[in-house]
Amino acid sequence: MTLLTLFTTPKPFTDPHIARIQRNALRSWQALGTEVEILLIGDEVGMAEVARELGIRHISEVARNAYGTPLIPALFEQARRNSTSPLLAYINADIILTPSFVEGAQLVSQKMPRFLMVGQRWDLDVQEDLLFGLGWEAELRQRVQERGRRHPPRGSDYFIFPRDCFRNLPPLAVGRAGWDNWMIYYARRQGWPVVDASSFIFIVHQNHDYRHLPGGQPHYRLPETDENVRLGGGRRTIFNLIDATHVLTMDGLRRAPLSWLKFWREVEIFPLIYLRSRALGWLAFALFHPRKAYYEAYAWLATVTRPWRKRAPKNG
Repeated sequence: MTLLTLFTTPKPFTDPHIARIQRNALRSWQALGTEVEILLIGDEVGMAEVARELGIRHISEVARNAYGTPLIPALFEQARRNSTSPLLAYINADIILTPSFVEGAQLVSQKMPRFLMVGQRWDLDVQEDLLFGLGWEAELRQRVQERGRRHPPRGSDYFIFPRDCFRNLPPLAVGRAGWDNWMIYYARRQGWPVVDASSFIFIVHQNHDYRHLPGGQPHYRLPETDENVRLGGGRRTIFNLIDATHVLTMDGLRRAPLSWLKFWREVEIFPLIYLRSRALGWLAFALFHPRKAYYEAYAWLATVTRPWRKRAPKNG
């Protein structure tokens, strides 16, 4: 039995650059060896052919929303049904993994029965097919050191968790903003440790544009992002890596350092996480971020009163 099942739903393989970087990513996953198995889920153009080409298992059926975007609960359930690994990992299909990914999963799973592992990535321009022979990781690290850039800690491109976690999820859309942040929130709300493995797990995101999305717009500007936020419980559930409870470093697994920023963030989210009150969570947010709260409240009020203003009779 493998330790870890990696699953993803790639973009269509129609754009030459997208096709190249997704193949690069999948080959890097295969280079991790027998500890992992890989599942491609969905029926996007070219996916079945690439799965056959690389010898990767392909599952075509997945539930989608009205826009045709695969849904997170359907992806997670397909991964559970079609694997026996004790650990599952959803990964974005343009991410190059290194052996530290498996090593980190092993270390944390030996110490915690339930958890969520997340982490930052490095961004790198890749325009060619990569080779994963002897010494490939050292070459990649050198290239990233010279030309790469650390991505801000706003979300995560991978999620490692025991197979029994994250059941009965809301119908969040994959590849749209909000769902990755919600995963961190949900784990904290369940009382599971959230492990920031940024200092241990080395992953690389291959840069690309947004031509594959409607209108070429970034995912965070699409209507599905607003729907993700709504389904997840609103903007207060947008958690980031600062909300991790633990960190995994080369020195081992330990509690996240308690800086002033971390301390006050924990105070802010206490009503939402431990008291499970959205109302108190919003009040805490307003206390810590009065300017942002004012503009959010103003925008909400404008949305609520818009239908009434349209119906109101004009004077004269």
